[in-house]
Order: sequence, then structure tokens, then C-alpha cells
Amino acid sequence: MKLLLDTHLVLWSFSASERLSPRAKELMDHPAAELFFSVVSVWEIALKRSLGRPDFTTDPALVRRVFLEHGYIELPLTGDHALGVQALPPLHKDPFDRGLIAQATWEGITLLTADSLILQYPGPIMKV
Repeated sequence: MKLLLDTHLVLWSFSASERLSPRAKELMDHPAAELFFSVVSVWEIALKRSLGRPDFTTDPALVRRVFLEHGYIELPLTGDHALGVQALPPLHKDPFDRGLIAQATWEGITLLTADSLILQYPGPIMKV
């Protein structure tokens, strides 16, 4: 099963946060799980860290390196993903969430999220 982590799950997983739910841990630890993180999340962490957001203090280069070292697959942002954003309903305006949803939909990868708003979108999305 292919699983794409949303940005908060990336950060929580990286820091071994207690905010990472038991269900998320179970899915991510499953032997058949192929775990993906998106360049969109790396971009979001970098941007929000550079703006001084207190919830984005983690070094995005370190996150990326550690995830790659632990066998996660980095999902690049393609033109098809970018174009897929226009087909999404205008439920909210977060471009990073919309990018992750478009990637998951285009690639047929389940997006794991703790964000209830993301669940309102069509596509392969699972709340954990």
C-alpha cells in the first residue's frame, strides 16, 4: 500500500511526536507500506520556517535527508500534479494541501492526514 504523508505527519514522524496517532504508526509500520513524502512538504517546511512560524522550526534539509535515509520515497512535483490542482473544489486556499491532494489523486497514493478539512476533498485520503 502506497502512503503519502501530509506535512504535519512528516514533522510529527520526524520528531517522534505524541501527536502521531497509533493508527498512523500502525499504517506506517506495516510491512507492505511504501512510504512517500512530497517535495511539496519540504517546500512548505522551508517556506514557513523562513517566515519564522513557531510550528515550523525543523530544518527541512535534515528532514529530507533523514526520510531518504530511512527508505521513504520522495515524490517530486510534476506539471500533471500542478494541473490537477485546478480540478479540486475550492474548499480552502492552502496551496500546499491542495498540491498534496492533487499528487495523491494523480499518483493513486493514499494521503494520510490529521486535517479534517482535507478529508472533504475527493480522492484517496485517509484521516489518521
